[in-house]
Amino acid sequence: MAKNKPLQTRDKTTVITGAASGMGADVARDIARRGGRVALLDRNEEGLAAILASLPGTGHTAHLIDLTDDDAVVTVAADIEGSHAHVQALITCAGSSMLGNIDQLSMAEMRWLMDVNLWGTVNITKALIPAMRRESAAHITHLVSIYGLAAPAGRIPYAMSKYAVRGFTESLRHELEGSTVTVGGVYPAGVKTGIILHGRYAAALDPAIAQRAAHAQAKMYHTEPADAARTIVDATVNRRARTFIGREARLVDAITRIAPSHYWSAMRKTLREAVDTTTPING
Repeated sequence: MAKNKPLQTRDKTTVITGAASGMGADVARDIARRGGRVALLDRNEEGLAAILASLPGTGHTAHLIDLTDDDAVVTVAADIEGSHAHVQALITCAGSSMLGNIDQLSMAEMRWLMDVNLWGTVNITKALIPAMRRESAAHITHLVSIYGLAAPAGRIPYAMSKYAVRGFTESLRHELEGSTVTVGGVYPAGVKTGIILHGRYAAALDPAIAQRAAHAQAKMYHTEPADAARTIVDATVNRRARTFIGREARLVDAITRIAPSHYWSAMRKTLREAVDTTTPING
């Protein structure tokens, strides 16, 4: 069927959010090396300029944007359509993390993360679907997380946001059945990016404890960002519905299927230091 036809990257455009650093930047480099064009989106102007200047090929564009600003997203989508004749893919890499337990987190902190991780993703996706529908084949890839499969202690807002992104991704895939646009989710685990080390934590949380927890989780990461980016681009080109990155992702998927109500018992010991937001440094 036509909707399953792989994408041809050469001279076609992929829109990438969170493109100024981390996974988004590596995804942009991978697509550019394959001869594709990219539209880079981020709120980091300096980072955007640096990544844009480093890309091989021509026809790339960079767009400074806050994805939680509805009007700005509508405008940037129009700008992208005006600069790129064929917008055939969207890869949403923008996101942040938030550490803290329910007693430490404020409602404002939790709402902020939902705005960034969920509503930013929904916003740009909705704005670009009309352009992608005009292509003979197009694909949307949302970066979810293993925390969209399993919800650990100490990560309530992050897990909420990623479960919601997973739900949006799957519902949208079903809604677009029969169109030229397919939708998939990527579930990374253990990728050595800076998201956990540079992510936010509850203002009520001791910064030293937050750093200890972040470094404990970072030590568990094994996958190189460039390898993860290659997998993300391959999943997009081949229009896959679900893709796991890292052995931990496959393990978590299996555990949650086998023990959907009790998987935390198996995960608690491994993640103990990474989710501990209460034990004093000298305790």
